[in-house]
Amino acid sequence: MRETLEYQLVAPSVVPTLHPQFRPAILALRSFAEQVRKAGNPQPIRIALEQADGSVYHFRTEILPADHPSAAGNYHHVERIVKFLLWSRGGWRIYFDGPAAIAARLTAHYHDDATGRFDSDMVGTKMFDHPLEVVNTHNLPPERSQSKPLGRHLDGCRIGFDLGGSDRKTAAVIDGKVVFSEETVWDPYFHPDPQYHFDGIMDSLKKAAAHLPRVDAIGGSAAGVYVNNRVKAASLFRGVPADLFNARVKDMFLEVKRTWNHIPFEVVNDGEVTALAGSMALGKNAVLGIALGTSTAAGYVTREGNITSWLNELAFVPVDYDPKAACDEWSGDYGVGAQYFSQQAVGRLLPVAGIAAPEAMPLPEKLKLVQALMAQGDERARKIYQTIGVYLGYFIAHAAEFYDLQNVLILGRVTSGAGGDLIVATAQETLQTGFPNLARQIELHVPDEKMKRHGQAIAAASLPKLG
Repeated sequence: MRETLEYQLVAPSVVPTLHPQFRPAILALRSFAEQVRKAGNPQPIRIALEQADGSVYHFRTEILPADHPSAAGNYHHVERIVKFLLWSRGGWRIYFDGPAAIAARLTAHYHDDATGRFDSDMVGTKMFDHPLEVVNTHNLPPERSQSKPLGRHLDGCRIGFDLGGSDRKTAAVIDGKVVFSEETVWDPYFHPDPQYHFDGIMDSLKKAAAHLPRVDAIGGSAAGVYVNNRVKAASLFRGVPADLFNARVKDMFLEVKRTWNHIPFEVVNDGEVTALAGSMALGKNAVLGIALGTSTAAGYVTREGNITSWLNELAFVPVDYDPKAACDEWSGDYGVGAQYFSQQAVGRLLPVAGIAAPEAMPLPEKLKLVQALMAQGDERARKIYQTIGVYLGYFIAHAAEFYDLQNVLILGRVTSGAGGDLIVATAQETLQTGFPNLARQIELHVPDEKMKRHGQAIAAASLPKLG
């Protein structure tokens, strides 16, 4: 879907230097809500997403009455909200208490449109074992939310690992103290042979184990969705053919566990570990962690310090409502997180900033180029980081519509060095300018040097419980 009604496109008061066409999702939502208020007689909409374990999450909004001249915009408003809910919450059955015509269009979208089919396949079929289903009904099932403690176990000799799109990290941890850590460059995205992934993981684990008297437990984080250590869907394995994915990848971490004599082993989404690491380091909860790396990883820790069964896959949620916004190369949708908070964003903005780089240069090398220029005080590099900072400020305001936020932790390779400081400072200024109430409510954090070096590894290592 690459169409948005003009009234939904709201120019921001804080304009990203390199992207004046940016039309933040939060401003579209607020503009639409104001139009509904002025129109009078709003039609309430209730949405519920059901997961395979029976968890149900609710969301409410309002749309224009059917006879309003701009009522054609109702569908776009609803579809973008459902898109955010699908990738932040997750689920396979969408209960929709609203007009039958909109429900029918959603059904057709997930069946006929390329971007809708991607969502149905990835979120519905691969993650929750069912294609997406839209049920038009007034009878929504009651909300059933499940949360549980995650990690924070530091006793014994542990290995923590983190599998990213450009490197894999590992650490040896004894009673919460890191005694060894290492980063190894790899390129997992488009390797068709799962043995490449397995061998890389085992290589990192063995190197860490060499620095421990014994290995009591192994905990890891990786991009993707994992249930009971089984791979449901993961960008790391996108190059693996479906038959090999089913035959080898789905149970790869169970295979790793067997190789390590079935010691306590736990692997979860990297975003959840990011949020856990932030909560542990900050001593605070209600934390949304956003990692700007090869793609966009995110995780959420509740006010109680627990995690939920939410997906938090913010690489695919709408950020920019401009129909001409950059397309995500995997999902095919426009204006989603991966193009705004990642190395992909840096690569996209590089030519706009007037920085020449070979087209074939890998994204990590393009990021290094921008970081080096930033260190030299290059104004072109500053504009890239300022632009990403404006994106982030508006997105945090948008995320606050869907998350109970008190703290946002911002980290990842894109935030390294002086550029990262500028991203956070610009995001803070954007919040203060456009959303002063939220700026007072939400505190932005960046990891200190200790956390940058070891926070994710310690958090990952803390996942399994001994005994």
